[in-house]
Amino acid sequence: MSSTFRIGGDLDVRRLGFGAMHLPTEPGPGRENALAVARRAVELGVTLIDTAHLYGGGANEELLAEALHPYPEGLLITTKVGVARTGPGGDWKLDGRPEILRDQVRQALRRLRTERIELLQLHRIDPDTPLADQLGTLRELHTEGLVGRIGLSEVTVEELERAREIVDVVSVQNRYNLLDREHEPVLAACAAAGIAFLPWRPVAWGKTGAEGEIAAVAAELGATPTQVSLAWLLGRAPVVLPIPGTARIGHLEENLAAAGLELTSAQRTRLDRLAGAARAATG
Repeated sequence: MSSTFRIGGDLDVRRLGFGAMHLPTEPGPGRENALAVARRAVELGVTLIDTAHLYGGGANEELLAEALHPYPEGLLITTKVGVARTGPGGDWKLDGRPEILRDQVRQALRRLRTERIELLQLHRIDPDTPLADQLGTLRELHTEGLVGRIGLSEVTVEELERAREIVDVVSVQNRYNLLDREHEPVLAACAAAGIAFLPWRPVAWGKTGAEGEIAAVAAELGATPTQVSLAWLLGRAPVVLPIPGTARIGHLEENLAAAGLELTSAQRTRLDRLAGAARAATG
């Protein structure tokens, strides 16, 4: 099992990354700890960090820049655009209008203190804006040299196929974990095409007997259930790049240690059965 993946065929990252969404950005001890967590992630070898405009309206991007700029060679910070405070009363809503996407990219470049976003993902497809307009704008930003590569988030197989007719899609970020495999067809499509698949919420517990089985496998390996869940993801397909998030250094170290955990084929078979059992239990 390879520990690295080449996004878009030319961008090498370690497969187990870090999701920055949970890092506190308000001034105070929480922010200081968040800065330490981000720095520790890089110290431990993380080369893929995920953020988004939605996370604090860009405050998360600013936090990462404060923690890590000037960025070490090989570090990829990927961000997402397409959700804005343009709803009634300034509420967050999907907004993929070209002017919104362009503005959020400009803000991300400023906040991240960079001249180019190597991987930009559309946070969600806005149903009120033609897909060609949304992806056409990202393609223009790529042509202008402001964006290196384009990805999507929370899409179906059909949406992925339509998008690939417009732009070169190098990544997909969908919800997926050991107990929640709704997007199995999307993962299969990504694996067939060599597209990076970044599962968000990579660890989740059901309310059936699944936790017991995961805990049993963890005990056999001298690991934690979280590590077992992440190791299962890493072994699921070479294109899978989990991005577990945390605001605690202890949890971060636990998560990243999962890269060295190897499941036996028998253990993997037991874990593979859990999603079906969880679906049956919840009706």
